[in-house]
Amino acid sequence: MAGRRRTPTRAQLEVVDDFAPDVEIRLSARRERTIAGRMERGRVIVLAPMSMDATNLRRSTSDLVERVRRRNSAAAGQASDDDLMLRAAELNDKYLEGRAEFRSVRWVGNMTRRWASCSVDSGRIRVSDRLKEVPGYVLDSVIIHELVHTWIPDHGPDFHAWAAKAPQAERAAGYLEAYGRWGVGRDDDSGDVD
Repeated sequence: MAGRRRTPTRAQLEVVDDFAPDVEIRLSARRERTIAGRMERGRVIVLAPMSMDATNLRRSTSDLVERVRRRNSAAAGQASDDDLMLRAAELNDKYLEGRAEFRSVRWVGNMTRRWASCSVDSGRIRVSDRLKEVPGYVLDSVIIHELVHTWIPDHGPDFHAWAAKAPQAERAAGYLEAYGRWGVGRDDDSGDVD
């Protein structure tokens, strides 16, 4: 396509610099009209057309960043272990008839091979802090998965029937599969839930 600009203008570069480092703006000559955004490694990634002028780029980026952060805030809002414990108790009552017996649910930063784990003997559930960036329904699905393990240790039919009670469970599984492949923390892990 002749006439398409392939490098950003000085004004566009100023906008990019103003939002950095928390927001990365990627300008593309192939993108024609739409602007899109997502969370990646704790930053908002904005995909915008190279043809967008700096004023619109600034305004659109501000609006989009707010929407992306709001969309991801359901899980990010679970910042403390107490918040996570409270969320697990609510999910247990709402979806699992209060069957799960657990002593603690906490975020951990050293979990690289799984999204979460449950120690049946101690009633302790550990959730990877990588999940602080996922939508709320995904975090809920992982928590419910681990809560079910407190009384069903294997992955048999009964386990799957209870774990499927999570809202949007199938969608959450797909999200985690993609997130495990292309999302954060892809050093050497598979992103399995167990």
